[in-house]
Amino acid sequence: MPTYVYRLSTYDPAHHDEHRSATGPEGTVSDYGEVESACLRAVKAFARESGIDQLAVREPEVAALPRFGLDDEPPVDRFGLAGLFPSDQEDSGKGLPYGFHDGAVVTLDVGLELVRAMLRGAGVRCRLEVEDRFTVHVGRDRHVYIGSERPCEGVVARARALGLLPERVDSSPYTMETGGAEEIQRPADDAFWSGLGRMVSTCRAGILEEMYVEGASRRHRLTWDGVEAVRDRIAPRARLAVWPEPGTSEPGASKPGANGAGTSATEANGTGDLPVTTGGRVPLLTAVMPDADGVVRARWRTEPTPGDRRWAFLRTLRRGQIVSGTVTRIPAFGVTFVDIGGFEAMINIPELSWRHFEHPSDIVSVGEEVRAEILDIELLPERVSLSLKALHEDPMRRLTEWVGSTVVGSVTKVVPFGVFVRVAETEGGLEGLVHISELADGHLEGQDIAVRVGDVLSVRVLDVDPARRRIALSHRQAVAVPGD
Repeated sequence: MPTYVYRLSTYDPAHHDEHRSATGPEGTVSDYGEVESACLRAVKAFARESGIDQLAVREPEVAALPRFGLDDEPPVDRFGLAGLFPSDQEDSGKGLPYGFHDGAVVTLDVGLELVRAMLRGAGVRCRLEVEDRFTVHVGRDRHVYIGSERPCEGVVARARALGLLPERVDSSPYTMETGGAEEIQRPADDAFWSGLGRMVSTCRAGILEEMYVEGASRRHRLTWDGVEAVRDRIAPRARLAVWPEPGTSEPGASKPGANGAGTSATEANGTGDLPVTTGGRVPLLTAVMPDADGVVRARWRTEPTPGDRRWAFLRTLRRGQIVSGTVTRIPAFGVTFVDIGGFEAMINIPELSWRHFEHPSDIVSVGEEVRAEILDIELLPERVSLSLKALHEDPMRRLTEWVGSTVVGSVTKVVPFGVFVRVAETEGGLEGLVHISELADGHLEGQDIAVRVGDVLSVRVLDVDPARRRIALSHRQAVAVPGD
């Protein structure tokens, strides 16, 4: 906040009660003539004295406005913004230009027109600021708060001469408050859009709501090949909410255009039936558009959803981290799910153990506490991959030292081309193949194999290939060279 803050009153506060009703002598109520002109001249003088010729629009808002496309009558005079915000995109058709967004830089003259609109209660509001150097806030009580790095004493005297009542105050009551007990804000960066595309392709998301002005929003229908087209149309620093696809049987539903691009609710009537948060429904997730350099400079925030909170938790994790959790379920398709801090991570079958097993339940059970290493983290869609076996040394690598040695193991499986033997001396009980040609000196056919599951064989370790997870064994050579 600038060092010097002044409140410009268009009336004497002493002549009004707490409800802003006039109580003093007649003539204390301002009009849109000389008082407005004096106020604008004072704001301009403060800006010039502070070396300011451009202002940034911050946190723009409009009077309560339905989602675009639901009201056939545009507001009168486009909220007083007609011609102030040229844009290379078509206007919404509801009196609000696309160029009116957070961070939009305007000339001092355009800034004064915005001040005029706010003084007249035209239904549009915003803060006008230049970082911490200069600020203009118009209150709903028509007080104007001006902040500057300079004392501007001459301008203060000039404002009095114009009939205004300037007063030094500690701060503007309309300063944007940032931060809080829970600061969860996902940026709509490249990772967000890439993940959104995956959600659309798997039918988990269908509508993107764009809130680039407080009090109004546009909605875009998403298609698997049109996400980037939607991204190109989003206003800078807009707040976004991702919703599931409404049922295609909903009344008024319409299909996206041929190019797959997102459309406003004026064009995609089907999005008008989508519930908003007030009905107990919340979006799948929310985000805020960053600036071109990837930094989120928008100060407004979205209301965190459960999906946003999961995202915030996932950001605290890292690859290679060791976590503890409880096995929650082992579905029929075999992937094991583990609760880690309220988030359900997964362990794919190959990551459960180095040794061979028939089913994940041979390794873990529901309710069991386990420790695992994080292999990968996806922020959107949210996914964490774990590994149990990563916490243990690969026994096959130690087995490479046994090449040429003879060991004893039990037969676990008999197949037409040989038998598999679990090498007892290795931790985890790794299995190797004794090819049919290595069972005996003579030629054997599959039906001639006399070995049965459970038999104990002496085998010679011929080769160990950790990369291909293969162990070659020979019973014939072990018998030929006993007691290796």
